[in-house]
Amino acid sequence: MIRYKIYQNQQKKEVNAGKWFAYSVVDETSDLAKLAEHMSKHNTPYSGGVIKGVLTDMVGCIKELLLDGKNVKIDDLTIFGVGIRSKAAETLDDFSLEKNITGMRLKARATDNLSTTNLKLDSQLRQQAKYQKPTTAGGEGSGNTPNPKPDEGESPDPTL
Repeated sequence: MIRYKIYQNQQKKEVNAGKWFAYSVVDETSDLAKLAEHMSKHNTPYSGGVIKGVLTDMVGCIKELLLDGKNVKIDDLTIFGVGIRSKAAETLDDFSLEKNITGMRLKARATDNLSTTNLKLDSQLRQQAKYQKPTTAGGEGSGNTPNPKPDEGESPDPTL
């Protein structure tokens, strides 16, 4: 069950100022050890420790392939890739790695059975807590208005 909260965009100068949005709420993040332990309980002869070792090796290999400029597809889950953040140069001669490449990012996009369409069809949503109007001026007091404001369709938690 995917839980969500509702918030009102408080940014006064934005196109969506004052409009209402939902954002997902996550109460736990599983690390490799928790994932391995969970997997070991699904009718497998392998212990959580063995599975964690394989997953740890997988993570290292995915990083190695990504840093070599390759994409990595995990069937029915995601395709990982590396993206470049760049700012424009006026001319080709003006472009330089130092001035125009501003950063790198990890890209992941759903694939196969975990496509966006299937995710929408397979998921169930439930409101985490009913929205309560703020009791004090300035929008504070309800605990339902996240800070900072998430991007449209994004979680306000930057770690997710």
